Amino acid sequence: MTPPLPEATAAQLQTALDQIQELREVWPEGASALDDRVVRPLSTLLAARVGSSGPVDDLAPRLPEDPEVSGETWHESLADLAAAVSATVGDLGTLSAPPALLEAAAGLLDLDLRVRRSRGATPDDIEDRVDELRRAQGLRRAAIRVAHNGPYLIQGAAIVDHLGVPVETPPLAALCRCGRSQDQPWCDGAHDSCGFTDELHPGRVADRRDVYVGVGITVLDNRGICAHSGVCTDTLPGVFHTSSSGQPFVTPSGGRVDDIIRVVRSCPSGALSLSLRGPVHEDREIVDQDRKAQVRITRDGPYVVVGSVPLLDDAGEPVARLRGASLEHYALCRCGHSQNKPFCSGMHWYANFTDPAAPPSPSLFEWAGGYPALLRTSTFFWEKHVPQDPVLAPLFAQMPPKLSVRLASWLSEVFGGPELYTETFDDAGTHLANVVTEEQRARWVAALVAAAEEAVLPADAAFRSAFVSYLEWESRLALEAAQSESGPAEDRAVPRWGWPCDVAPHSGSAEAEVAYVDAPAAQLPAPGEPVTFADVRSLFREMDRSTMLFAFDLWSFEDVRRHADAILARVEDGSMPCDRSWSPAEIDVFRRWLEAGLPG
Repeated sequence: MTPPLPEATAAQLQTALDQIQELREVWPEGASALDDRVVRPLSTLLAARVGSSGPVDDLAPRLPEDPEVSGETWHESLADLAAAVSATVGDLGTLSAPPALLEAAAGLLDLDLRVRRSRGATPDDIEDRVDELRRAQGLRRAAIRVAHNGPYLIQGAAIVDHLGVPVETPPLAALCRCGRSQDQPWCDGAHDSCGFTDELHPGRVADRRDVYVGVGITVLDNRGICAHSGVCTDTLPGVFHTSSSGQPFVTPSGGRVDDIIRVVRSCPSGALSLSLRGPVHEDREIVDQDRKAQVRITRDGPYVVVGSVPLLDDAGEPVARLRGASLEHYALCRCGHSQNKPFCSGMHWYANFTDPAAPPSPSLFEWAGGYPALLRTSTFFWEKHVPQDPVLAPLFAQMPPKLSVRLASWLSEVFGGPELYTETFDDAGTHLANVVTEEQRARWVAALVAAAEEAVLPADAAFRSAFVSYLEWESRLALEAAQSESGPAEDRAVPRWGWPCDVAPHSGSAEAEVAYVDAPAAQLPAPGEPVTFADVRSLFREMDRSTMLFAFDLWSFEDVRRHADAILARVEDGSMPCDRSWSPAEIDVFRRWLEAGLPG
C-alpha cells in the first residue's frame, strides 16, 4: 500500500495547484492539457487525504506563493512548476511516491519539454533540461509502475518507436494504457473518463508454465502472458505450431537448437524460455541477454520492454515476478482490452486497435520494419548463415564483437533511417572486411539475402530490388577497394540508398500500390544529325544510373560502349529503365549511336 502523503508535501502540492490555476489563465491553449494531465491526478490525490467529499482547500496551511504568473513569464512558471514537482517526487522516492503524483509530474515534464521545443530549444538544451529533472527526481535505475486503472509510469528506460528510433522523452513518462488517448502513446487522462479497469478477465488463460522436453533442450511456455505476435510460429513452424495444427504447441526436436534459441530470445512477451542439459547446463533456465533498459512502442500493438526492467504495481510491489513473466523482457497491453492485464494477450487484433496512419511514401528503412527488422536480419546472418558457410566462416572468424548491432545500424542508416552507425561507431564499417575474391563477395550477398528471407523482411519487388542492388553495389565496391593498392577508405561516409527508379510502395495500401516519378524529356538530336555519347548519356537519368551501379555505370562511356547491345535489347523490350518505357524516338537515338560505331 502506498504510504500516506506527508502534510508538508500536501501543502506544497496544493500551492502547485493554485499556481497551475493562474498558469491556465495566461496560457489558455495549454489549459486542457494541464487539466487532464496534472490538475486531475493532483486533485484526486489531495482529495483522497480528507475523503472524497472533503474540500481540498481545508488541507495543511499553504507555503508562501510565488509572484503572480504573467503572460510574459508563463513558460518560466511552467518550468518552475515542473522542477518543484520533480523535487517533491525526489523527496518521496519514485518507488514509494503515490502513482497519481508520478502521473502529474510526468504530465508537467512532458508539457515543459514540448513548450521548450516550440520556443526553439536545441537538442543539447533539451538534454541538459532532462538531466536536471532526472537529478531532481533522484532517478537511479529503470522501473515501470503500473498505476491502478491508470497509465504506465516509466522511469529511467529509453523509449523507442516501432522502427527502433529513440523518442525524446522526459525522465519520468506516463504512457497510455487504456488505448483511448488522443496523444498516443502518451497518457492524456482518457482512462479516467472511459471506464477503463485493470481487472483480470475471468476467461483469461491461466498463468501456467508448460514444459516441452527435447533432445538436450527443454522449452518452457506460459500461455498466460503470450502476446500472440506470431514470431515463433512464423519463423520456425517446424517447432512452434498453431493451435489448429492438432500438434502440441512445441516440438523441440523439430529444429536446430541454435534456431530454437534465437526464436526464444526474440519472443517479445517472455512467454517462451528454455533450459539446456549437458555438462555445463544441468536443466538450468537460460537468461543470458544483456540489453539496455528500453520500451519499444510496437505498431498497432503492445509496449515491448527489454533489459530486465522491474515491473511494479500500484503499491510498488513486483508484478512480473509474481505472475511468472520473464524479468528480461515482457509485453504490456496498450489497447486496454487484454484479458491478462498488464500483460498483452493479443486482444489488440480483435479490438482493431491501430496507431495513426504512417506517412504515404515510406523510406526503405521504414518499409523494412526499421531497426528491429534489420537487427533480426543481421542476427540471422552473423549467427547462422556465416558460420555454416564454408567460404565465409573462416573469413570472419576473428571479427570484433557486436557484429549484429554494427551491421543493423549500418543498414538502417543506409536505407534512410537515423544515423545509428555514425553516432555509435567511429570507423567505416567492418561487415565486409577480408572480402578479396569474387566468390567471397557473392557468398556474402547470398547469405544476407537468405537471412532477409528468414527474418521475414518485405518480399515485394520494389523493396527486394533495392535491398539486393545495394548489397551488390556495396560488395562490389568493397571488392574493388580491397584489390586496389590504396585499400578501403578509412573515413568513408555511410551511403544513402533509395527506392529503385523512385518506385516506392504506399504504406497505406494493403496491396502496396506503386508511385512513379516522371522524368523530363531529353533534348534529342534530330533525324539525320550525328549522335554522340553526350546525347546517349542524357537519356539516362540519375535514378537509372544509381539503380544499375551495382553492374555498370550508365554515365561511363566505356561501360555503356561495352554493354551497348544488351542495353539496346533492354530498352527495346521495355525492361530498362524499370519505371517507364522509352519512346520510339529515344530508342532510335541509341540505335543510331550504336550503328555509327559508338562515337565518344
